[in-house]
Amino acid sequence: MARPSISPEERQLRTTQLLDAAVALLLENPDRIPSVAEVAARAGIAKGAVYLYFRRKEDLLLAAHERHIAMFFDALVEYAQADAPVTFAGVFELATLHLIQPQVVLPLAALIGGVLHKKAHPEAVDAFEQRLAERLRLAGSLLYRHFPLPDELSGVRLLMRSFALILGLWQLIGREKPMCGSPEISAMLLPDYPSELHAALYALWQGAYDKDDNHA
Repeated sequence: MARPSISPEERQLRTTQLLDAAVALLLENPDRIPSVAEVAARAGIAKGAVYLYFRRKEDLLLAAHERHIAMFFDALVEYAQADAPVTFAGVFELATLHLIQPQVVLPLAALIGGVLHKKAHPEAVDAFEQRLAERLRLAGSLLYRHFPLPDELSGVRLLMRSFALILGLWQLIGREKPMCGSPEISAMLLPDYPSELHAALYALWQGAYDKDDNHA
């Protein structure tokens, strides 16, 4: 029997409800991937209907991760396309707003880099990576216009390395149960995750262009 047609508006609404439900469940229990039944119940949607929108539960969480990433890139592109000069401080503010402050973004990113990316449907993974590559190329080209970088690819690398620092330092010292919890190791770093992250990112960005230019 053919599946009933779904209008674009209804698809968008149901997708948003499912993503919101998955994120809410993950925030309640960051160490466990919610089941399709749990997500459906939280969203008020029949379990079988979930598969009209996502083939696997991992696809759903991959889409939730992409939603946060897209918000950051949309804000960065809007910022970089404006007339005002782009600064490290401005980019860091956007990263803080869209990637660091929301409680679910980094835990979800850590899951995506492990179990989810291996179990999500290959078509969902390919589509996600293609869209991510497009966003990186656009944002990298805009950074190249504002900073004295060698080429546009350097802007892409700068963004990728920045996210690696954001996620890696969070896993090291920023999460509720950090990898390095001993007082001796903690004393070697700045007193909190935001301070250490700002210092690390600032050093990375300063190393990517001439320090004599006024971009800080």
